[in-house]
Amino acid sequence: MEIDKVIKQGKFKDNYQKAIVNLLYTSNYFRDIHQPIFKKYEIQGQHYNVLRILKGKYPDPVTPGYIKEVMLDKGTDLTRLIDKLKKKGWVERRICPHNKRQMDITITDLGVEQLTAMSKEMAIEDSQNIRMTPEEYATLSDLLDKMRG
Repeated sequence: MEIDKVIKQGKFKDNYQKAIVNLLYTSNYFRDIHQPIFKKYEIQGQHYNVLRILKGKYPDPVTPGYIKEVMLDKGTDLTRLIDKLKKKGWVERRICPHNKRQMDITITDLGVEQLTAMSKEMAIEDSQNIRMTPEEYATLSDLLDKMRG
């Protein structure tokens, strides 16, 4: 359904405003779809993002600075996120052997298991919402990149 009908707004100032509202609405739409999965695992979307970053570098450790640099939500308290994942046994935090002032963060085998399970559940949820072709998704991604400059 078109955004103006969904939010019951007949007119937008211009197409840019309509696109921004649509982006925000769509972002929240997907957040809400994934929320029950995160709740089941007692985490938030930011935890999932950290796990995906760590898995992408696995088996190499990464620094908190690197995680913060590539996170989707840069306004989060990374220390708190890592503390919770460590408490669950999903990540390890160690002092870097080459630089004692730096921490190394790695995903554990249990963390990989949990991430894999969550990702499978999310793929099931996402597959129910496929409404575009792979080419259309690629075009959308390219346009969003262009919009950010």
